[in-house]
Amino acid sequence: MNYKHLHYFWVVAKEGGVSRAADKLGVAAQTISGQLAMLERSLGVALLAPAGRGLTLTEAGRTALSYADRIFSLGEQMLEALEANAGAGALRLTVGILDALPKLAAHRLLQPVMALGKPLRLVCYEGELDELMSDLALHRLDVVLSDRPVASSGSLRVFSHALGEYAVSFYAAPALAAQYAPRFPASLAGAPLLLPTRTNALRGRLEHWFEANELRPTIVGEFEDAALMDTFGRHGLGLFPALSMLGPEIAAQFGALPVGELDGVREQVFAISGERRIRHPGVEAMLRGGEASPRQ
Repeated sequence: MNYKHLHYFWVVAKEGGVSRAADKLGVAAQTISGQLAMLERSLGVALLAPAGRGLTLTEAGRTALSYADRIFSLGEQMLEALEANAGAGALRLTVGILDALPKLAAHRLLQPVMALGKPLRLVCYEGELDELMSDLALHRLDVVLSDRPVASSGSLRVFSHALGEYAVSFYAAPALAAQYAPRFPASLAGAPLLLPTRTNALRGRLEHWFEANELRPTIVGEFEDAALMDTFGRHGLGLFPALSMLGPEIAAQFGALPVGELDGVREQVFAISGERRIRHPGVEAMLRGGEASPRQ
């Protein structure tokens, strides 16, 4: 068997089409199509079939994909083992972090990994959920930190592990905090707010809380990236939400003070993995840390 051809098939199946696979691999779509045809001829079965504008797996294709998943997963594990040997036993953990997830929260969640007491090589990538899930499926990431669970679909088999849910507060630059902290939450009526965009799971909970408290604040900014939102909040553009437990870090890093905690609003955090049973010691440490304090 030509394993290069099998790898092309594997990426096409994971990406859902030849064009996306070509972009991921940096090769021409015609090259992938030609090598897929050669693979199917060598195996004597069709692995993919047209479905609208894309492709779908045949029954033989699903069988082949299950074996390819194991083959290339072992290949990634081999590389990690060799890197660990070359790095004198250093533990390598590659983490994808959703861009909407607060960076201070990600740092807090990764602290149990850094406290394992062994040499660590931590590699972090930030991006949108679809992009991170694609890299997880290709075994480029060990785990993804997300603000929402992800369900398995099609050839993407993933598992969502709850790390905890945490109370949320509004923070602001000192002048704004002094203005709006008294009479909170009634003081938020007409207050300038910086909020995550509607793609963020927290946004819906915030809007429900505004409605329940009969508040109509003024939204002066919406941000996909939590760190960018915090930066604008630091410079006094408006009040911004963040985890209550991060108050000391937010004060030290952004000079912002708490305005008030939002009763009943929780930020959820999940570790998304490609396996139900976590085997990476770094991810296991992160899950144990989440179990120790699931609600804060």
